[in-house]
Amino acid sequence: MTEVLLAIFSYLIGSVPTSVWVSRYFFDIDIREYGSGNAGATNTYRVLGKKWGTFVMIVDMVKGIIGTSLYVFIPYYLTHEAARTNFMIGLGLSAVLGHIFPIWANFKGGKGVATLFGMAVAIQPIVALCCVGVFLAVLFFTRFVSLSSILAGVSFMVFILFIFNEHEQLYRIFAVLVAAMIVLTHQKNISRILKGTESKVPILKHRDRRKQRRIDDK
Repeated sequence: MTEVLLAIFSYLIGSVPTSVWVSRYFFDIDIREYGSGNAGATNTYRVLGKKWGTFVMIVDMVKGIIGTSLYVFIPYYLTHEAARTNFMIGLGLSAVLGHIFPIWANFKGGKGVATLFGMAVAIQPIVALCCVGVFLAVLFFTRFVSLSSILAGVSFMVFILFIFNEHEQLYRIFAVLVAAMIVLTHQKNISRILKGTESKVPILKHRDRRKQRRIDDK
């Protein structure tokens, strides 16, 4: 019974609609009515700017960390590693479900990538850091947040299954489901990337200006 209550509490934590509340409180708009219509950090970054996009991303990650770490309230899981990992996966997925279908925002939330990452940090921080490296590298070279998220999610599966060779079966299944979910929830982004219409984040402007000047000089 306690496990069920903690899973519900994790869902409620995940349901905190960070981008929706930020957009309403500070800008008097609903972020879901602008940009891609998604209540996540990427759309917040595009519509409200880097500062608020970063803030939303961090809070959404923390939601995943806190929700996944609620196992500490049951002493049994502190000393049984396999059972703890399985329970953490269940708690983390509850938080991600809350982010995607938030009860505090009419069940219309984001794609859950940042909250998933927070969940991964809580369960296996080294793998999470490796995924951050993949995300940042792809973002640096392409400036597509969506593509960075997709490849980071796929790399999470690769790290778990092959590089770190995680033995816990449920965690291996979870890694495959994460990769599949991220790809499926980014279908529109993939289509826009292939069409050349996907928005890029405004980073490395100086590099782009220098590159453009060299092209113009030619």
